[in-house]
Amino acid sequence: MTSKIPQPRCLPVVGNLFDLDPVNGTQSVGRLADKYGEIFKLKILNFEFYIVSSAALVAELCDETRFEKKIDDALEEVRNAAKDGLFTAHNDEPNWAAAHRTLTPAFGPLAIKDSFEEMHDVSSQLLAKWARNGPDHEIDVTGDMTRLTLDSIALCAMDMRFNSFYREDLHEFVRAMNDMLTESSRRTTRTKLGALLNHGAEKKYFKDIATMKRVAQECIDRRKGAPRKKDLLDMMLYGKDPATGLPLTEETVINNMLTFLVAGHETTSGLLSFTIYYLLKNPEALHKAQQEIDTVIGSAPVEFKHLSKLPYIEAVLRESLRLSPTAPGFTVGPKSTKEPVVLGGKYVLPGDAKITILLTKSGRDPAVYGEDANEFRPERMLDENFKKLPGGAWKPFGNGKRGCIGRPFAWQEALLALALVLQNFNLRMADPSYELKIVESLTIKPAGFYIKARLRENIDPITLVKKLHGAPATVESKADSVANTRSGSAAPTPSGSPLTILYGSSSGTCENLAQSLASAAEARGFVPAVSQLDGAVDNLPKDHPVVLVSCTYEGEPPENAKIFMQWLKTIDPAKISGVKYAVFGCGHKDWVSTYQKVPRAIAQILTDKGATALMERGETDVSQGAIFDDFDAWSDNLWKVLSPNVSQPESQSTFEVELSTMSRASHLHYKLQNAKVLSNERITHPAAAEKRHLTLKLPSDMRYEAGDYLAVLPQNHEQLVARVLRRFSLPWDTSMTITNGSHATIPTKQELPVSVVLAGYIELSTPATRRNKDILAQHSQVPLMDDSGSVLDILERYPDIKIPFSTFLSMHPSLRLRQYSISSSPLHEPTEATITFSVIESAAHKGTATSYLKSLLPGSTLQVAIKKSSAAFHLPLDDSLPIIMGAAGTGLAPFRGFLQERAIKAEASQGNKTIGEALLFIGCRRPDHDALFARELADWESKGIVKIFHAYSQAPEKSSNCKYVQDRLWQERAEVARIFENEGARAYICGSAAVGRAIGDVAVRILMEESEKDDMAREKWEQWRGERYAVDVFD
Repeated sequence: MTSKIPQPRCLPVVGNLFDLDPVNGTQSVGRLADKYGEIFKLKILNFEFYIVSSAALVAELCDETRFEKKIDDALEEVRNAAKDGLFTAHNDEPNWAAAHRTLTPAFGPLAIKDSFEEMHDVSSQLLAKWARNGPDHEIDVTGDMTRLTLDSIALCAMDMRFNSFYREDLHEFVRAMNDMLTESSRRTTRTKLGALLNHGAEKKYFKDIATMKRVAQECIDRRKGAPRKKDLLDMMLYGKDPATGLPLTEETVINNMLTFLVAGHETTSGLLSFTIYYLLKNPEALHKAQQEIDTVIGSAPVEFKHLSKLPYIEAVLRESLRLSPTAPGFTVGPKSTKEPVVLGGKYVLPGDAKITILLTKSGRDPAVYGEDANEFRPERMLDENFKKLPGGAWKPFGNGKRGCIGRPFAWQEALLALALVLQNFNLRMADPSYELKIVESLTIKPAGFYIKARLRENIDPITLVKKLHGAPATVESKADSVANTRSGSAAPTPSGSPLTILYGSSSGTCENLAQSLASAAEARGFVPAVSQLDGAVDNLPKDHPVVLVSCTYEGEPPENAKIFMQWLKTIDPAKISGVKYAVFGCGHKDWVSTYQKVPRAIAQILTDKGATALMERGETDVSQGAIFDDFDAWSDNLWKVLSPNVSQPESQSTFEVELSTMSRASHLHYKLQNAKVLSNERITHPAAAEKRHLTLKLPSDMRYEAGDYLAVLPQNHEQLVARVLRRFSLPWDTSMTITNGSHATIPTKQELPVSVVLAGYIELSTPATRRNKDILAQHSQVPLMDDSGSVLDILERYPDIKIPFSTFLSMHPSLRLRQYSISSSPLHEPTEATITFSVIESAAHKGTATSYLKSLLPGSTLQVAIKKSSAAFHLPLDDSLPIIMGAAGTGLAPFRGFLQERAIKAEASQGNKTIGEALLFIGCRRPDHDALFARELADWESKGIVKIFHAYSQAPEKSSNCKYVQDRLWQERAEVARIFENEGARAYICGSAAVGRAIGDVAVRILMEESEKDDMAREKWEQWRGERYAVDVFD
């Protein structure tokens, strides 16, 4: 029985043109694949083609007895430059066969081995550049990998040196090539009228092609006048086709020179860039890779013989190509165009069909790779597993006779470069919160991806260069020399003494604590250095104290501490012995099994490996709302240890402020992007607590999944700012400059409007800490009988208190980002996202973020970033798996995104896709007051997308006498047990901590009813966390 092939709705003339993003074409096709399934049809203007994304269908399409490579529209445009070169030729063009026969020996094993020394030479230039720039230099990974691979193919294949590492800008060939590839892709979606209107782009396009051909011709001219060298260019110029005995024409030589210069570096540079990204996002894999290199090669120079002994490094590269194939697809068609063909036993395609294989999706097929198909797990690519993969599951080098001829060259180049980098450097993200963004031409690469590289222990730039060039590395490194002369002291003389403060932070709280500790340290005469924990890998000092502040995220280290934790677990104790440290941790006691897990582990491992604790580990339970009080109390004891002879400063101010009435523009601190407010609606009854639904237009390069968070940077309410100005008798246009000392986030020696600082830099509503109250009491003429509320509340209550404005500023932590669960799916509209939130607003208190969000009108700009939720808090990759969702109030937000996504997939697939059952347990007060998205949910329920179970706390008679969501869950326990126990459903909980606890307790009761004992049921429920169920709670 045949199945209809789905297709997005076509518009007259242009067809599906507007379903594709002209800048991010591959990504937009990938989103369509998510929506329409393993095969769908597109029509762009007059051209029709098919997209295939499942490994099973790809395996059929790679059967060369039925299908063959076709040149798609984008490659047809590239033919303007490369004509009938190996990559862009049609199957029936004689020059392809002649060049293929002539040049294949150039990529044989011996020829590839002979290129090792030249590859090593270029890689050494990369390493030398990184070493000389130092550990804090931000490295443009994609840019440097492009330099590496371009210089390698040019030198090894054509004896031509571009010397890209000795210039700031890229070679003119690279600039011309990049622009040519991008424009080739854009030309495929441009109408004739569009081409006429883009005359400038057309002119530049052919100028870029002329530049590329000129460089190739110059290379040929130089070679003709020079002694022969056995390489690819020599074979192109002087080799003869073994079938005809004829040499290649000079035009064919130029066409293939361009092919090799383009294809020979573009894809490999992407491979190396993606690989470094995935390793840094997966510290355990990074450690295993580095450990293999240390075992096989050690500190010796990397030699050709080593490359065949690095199975894990090979698996890393394979896994990177699986997740992010730099050539993201290729096109095939039936060999016989006379009759229709049947694909997958049910899809009928015309004989002249062009079918694009979407490798970015087929390589992530959960039918092959399982539910963790989107995760980076190199073990699945070790030889014994790799050989068992089905035929269509891994095709990043193309297929059959039209597969990549340069694969052996690229593989050796990538192995060597990665081995050298990991042997000599410890890498970390320049921005630990960076999530992968893609830049597209005909290939894909990471966009805006920067790292920092610190030389590993006992290596400095001089010894590195000597080792790379074969000299014995016997000179003691400067870093090691310093380390060997260090002597620790628990209580250094504060004046000018260094203090290292390290933090691991998810939402910014621990970073704020670290910065506030640094300010206090400065006031006591220390010279503090603040860094993320990942920056301390192989760099944990022994000559001065180290303070470590961290939280735990879903039982794991935060993003900027993952590499540090992996290093700490595996490092030789001798490297830790002698470190003097203090640890403070943030946690939430509602999560008993993971409370303080990471801070506790840091302290335990440090002690076990010979480090000395300066004091007891400190901690705060954020559910108690006393983070800063707990931290102040702990840091008071820390100063007693570190500087017992230094008295407590009179106030917290560590800087001086000059006030003036001259206003200047503000400065913002976080790495965010601007989103535009499209709508902002109240979605509850006027008599109910206010909840709102905000729709945003995101930047085109901002990507998210259903279940992710939107981080927003709020502002303090203008009424709150006005209160501060009034209390300090400051005009509204007063400006300030920090002239002496420093603040954690407010720029120094830069004039800023006071109103901007108050609105956008500090948390004005934070309750006053015990230390704040002590300072205020010192400046008050009367006892503070009522010291509740914020610092401003107390100052207004006691007008006789006179404190400097600088002291007032220093009493407040920096303004932090707020995270909200996204309540939409990108399949609905990829550049839009919604958040759904409760407005916290009373006579006594306005929520900083929610009151700000409420005030935003359509057209307003909001600064945002996407924050990934835990890996488990996303829909299963297998759409047929059932899901169970439990929430109350705005905890419904992520589940609206889940259901919206499944509804879109069900409609788009036209019955070709099985969508699993979904049960939604949702609590609110009344059905007519605050039942969020009631009509939308009812519509989805009528279509079989979800089955909804309500719990109305103020109208339980309308919800089967169930008052709370946990009550309804218990009432429907038979249904829940059926799909959870018997059908492998995934469960999700979202809401307050109390809701999370209550639902967890009911889950344990359900397990107990299934014959489990209480302790065993609770243990099993905890074991399933992050695998069978996921939790997202907020307070």
